[in-house]
Amino acid sequence: MADKTFVALVGMGTVGTGVARLLLDQGDRTARHAGRTLWLNHVVVMNPAKRREMELPGGLLTTDLNRLLNDRSVTIAAHLVGGLEPARSIFLKLLESGKDVVTANKALLAEHGPELFDRARELGRTIAFEASVGGGVPMVVNLSQCFSANRIQSLRGILNGTSNFILTAMDEGGSSYAGALARAQARGFAETDPTMDVDGSDAAQKLSILAHLAFGASTRWRDIARRGIDGLDPADFTFAKNLGYRIKLVASGDLTAGGLHLSVSPRLVRIGTPLAEVRDNYNALSVVGDAVGPVFFHGQGAGQMPTASAVVADMIDIATGRAAITFRNLNWWSSEGPADRIADSKSIASRYYLRFAVPDQPGTLASLAGALGARQVSIASVWQPDSTTPSGQTIPLVILTHLARAGHVAAAVDTIRTMPGGLQVMEQLTILD
Repeated sequence: MADKTFVALVGMGTVGTGVARLLLDQGDRTARHAGRTLWLNHVVVMNPAKRREMELPGGLLTTDLNRLLNDRSVTIAAHLVGGLEPARSIFLKLLESGKDVVTANKALLAEHGPELFDRARELGRTIAFEASVGGGVPMVVNLSQCFSANRIQSLRGILNGTSNFILTAMDEGGSSYAGALARAQARGFAETDPTMDVDGSDAAQKLSILAHLAFGASTRWRDIARRGIDGLDPADFTFAKNLGYRIKLVASGDLTAGGLHLSVSPRLVRIGTPLAEVRDNYNALSVVGDAVGPVFFHGQGAGQMPTASAVVADMIDIATGRAAITFRNLNWWSSEGPADRIADSKSIASRYYLRFAVPDQPGTLASLAGALGARQVSIASVWQPDSTTPSGQTIPLVILTHLARAGHVAAAVDTIRTMPGGLQVMEQLTILD
């Protein structure tokens, strides 16, 4: 095929290596879909001496970003640099040098999306970002295009493979959090510093992108209510399983009468439902549209080749002209959109799992039921494991509620914490049936 589109990579880490492999080793395949050859002209890296998984043809590798910026024959650049800076500055320079940009950097989009997209529109350039959220799972294209005839009512996602791997180990192997994290790090599924993954920040960044596509929201990811998994107790995995649930870190978006509600938190998910069966480092997204109904996506949300697959697919979309039409018409992250109407989180109704440590004595359950009932929290069921605890020590007691407002549950829990008699609130999780 004679026609060529010249492309470049900025960054050749794990994902960049996968992209280079697809472009160089599977050129016939990509050419068949693009209608032209995607010809790799430059690979810009910080450390050219770093040992790499594949050997590039001579002359491709460079540390000189200006070499790429000044090459006007290159029209598409895959921006595979992590973090915020110098990633942001590099991104802007690529746009300003006349390149369309494909990125996998969800943190950058979540933090600086409006600035980058406004600048791209000013310059007549295109940004594509399928790989930024679900790796190899096509979440962006489906939310932004395939569901365009729908009003999205809700979405539920398992968006962080590291957390899901850890939760799977705690659920299936009985591991402690520390033990499961060490196993994830040994397998390469967790960074040396896993904070952004385990505290819910990574999932919140991805949720802010998905919420923009699904609901038109321009919510700052730091404003999304979030709780991570690092404080979870292995006992709750056992109790949840006995009650027919698994614990998953769920990113949620709900369009309610009071506005949009977004959150990231560990939740009890009923065993046998699709989200509950997502294991190890896999990602998933469940979407409900008013026309299409419930739809479920599942696959590898990270890793070299799944993410590279999404990057190259975006490069093909730009080469064919499809991405430019989409980018022009959908007007993502526009500063001209209406202000978001955010629901009061205290008014959101959910079912709750509440675990207490209580003294083994008459009247304890009545005290708990009274405190919950006084705040309009109705008990659906009570479960207590068989116990041989010596007299005078506390025993676990689990209560599942009917639907209750978050504000009412919080007030009841605050009351219980101040009650005499040795009652302790050990865990509070929402239930996703």
